[in-house]
Amino acid sequence: MKVSTLRALSPVDGRYADKVNGLRDIFSEYGLIRFRVLVEVRWLQSLADESALPELAPLSTVMKDVLNHIIDDFSLDDAQRIKDIEATTNHDVKAVEYFIRERLGDGPEIQALKDFLHFGCTSEDVNNIAYALMLRTARSDVVLPHMRDLRAKLQAMAREFASLPMLSRTHGQTASPTTLGKELANVVARLDRAQEQFKEVEIRGKFNGAVGNFNAHAVTYPDADWMAISERFVESLGLNVNPYTTQIEPHDWTAEYSHALVRYNTILIDMCRDIWGYVSLGYFKQKIARDEVGSSTMPHKVNPIDFENAEGNLGMANAMLSHFAEKLPVSRWQRDLTDSTVQRNFGAAIGYLVIATQSARKGLGKLQVNNEAILADVDAAWEVLAEAVQSVMRRYGIPEPYEKLKALTRGQAVTRESLHEFIGSLDIPKAEKMRLLELTPEKYTGLAEHLARQI
Repeated sequence: MKVSTLRALSPVDGRYADKVNGLRDIFSEYGLIRFRVLVEVRWLQSLADESALPELAPLSTVMKDVLNHIIDDFSLDDAQRIKDIEATTNHDVKAVEYFIRERLGDGPEIQALKDFLHFGCTSEDVNNIAYALMLRTARSDVVLPHMRDLRAKLQAMAREFASLPMLSRTHGQTASPTTLGKELANVVARLDRAQEQFKEVEIRGKFNGAVGNFNAHAVTYPDADWMAISERFVESLGLNVNPYTTQIEPHDWTAEYSHALVRYNTILIDMCRDIWGYVSLGYFKQKIARDEVGSSTMPHKVNPIDFENAEGNLGMANAMLSHFAEKLPVSRWQRDLTDSTVQRNFGAAIGYLVIATQSARKGLGKLQVNNEAILADVDAAWEVLAEAVQSVMRRYGIPEPYEKLKALTRGQAVTRESLHEFIGSLDIPKAEKMRLLELTPEKYTGLAEHLARQI
């Protein structure tokens, strides 16, 4: 039954439902069931290719097609059939096995095949691989593309505004000027590193039986190299095998995956708050949609809601991801079921991240740089040149340069005239004095433009 988004318990499936459509076939109940079916079928196919199991003959071309179609043609109706079976079995993974048995039908080749369905498996063998495939698919197909799109926008803005002087603020106070492009380039550089770390997280899987020792496998086929068979199977699915586990894969890689996303999200939160502040200072205006309302009572307002939305959703994602990282690697003895209910929330956490990246990208697209406001702030801050003047004084051996500039500037209004009067009194080479007199706050940006264009 279709549930109206107006009745959804979570905004991921309610207010923001359209923003997470790319995640539905991955993390939904349907997605989990589909990946479980894939694991069971691929394991059966893998066993049939192993010569160490003579009772299981190699699959005919027809049977290969039958099994492939179970995966390739898997539908919502199929998922519903598995849920119907589960209503009787009260076991979700066993229901998948029974569904595959149904789809295989009967025949001389079929019975032996059915006997090897779920061979040597515990439910966690199927589930840990299914979740690994879900998180790998989400990373490659949804999350990284959103990250790259956001990065491309930030990089383009960094280069576009590479030369636009902007007043820095440290501790909220005026500081040496930078450029708008350089500040955006800083974000790009941080995101690049975080994105690369996330991309490189090794996604692992285990397929070694009830408590991780191949107990049933070794008794049934003692001459088979089950560790090699397991490794081949796991790697055939694009995962890295973990040979040392209890009943469950210990989820250490899942913690790494979650923490990598937390670090990425934290950088975005930092960016959103900074841009929010720059909007407040008037450095940015926002493109106005004619029929939008910024306040229910104050008609003039155009709020930076996209960055606020992004920050809030990033916080939600981080809260969940942090819990995953702290909880999932902890299990009582060989296993308990606390991981199972937590893993079902992967989609919500990734959903909040995807919503946030889209909001941040939308917000960046609405920004309009207010050159006049930015340059006016820079031009009014002649005190920032105190750093430059005292540094040149150090070069030429003038005693106590910092203290002299501190006396001139700290807590006092500094003007072009007062600074030039001070420079004129310095005993330094004429060429250096002229260079300082020609310096303005707008020109005092160091290598900022170069760094911004290099990103």
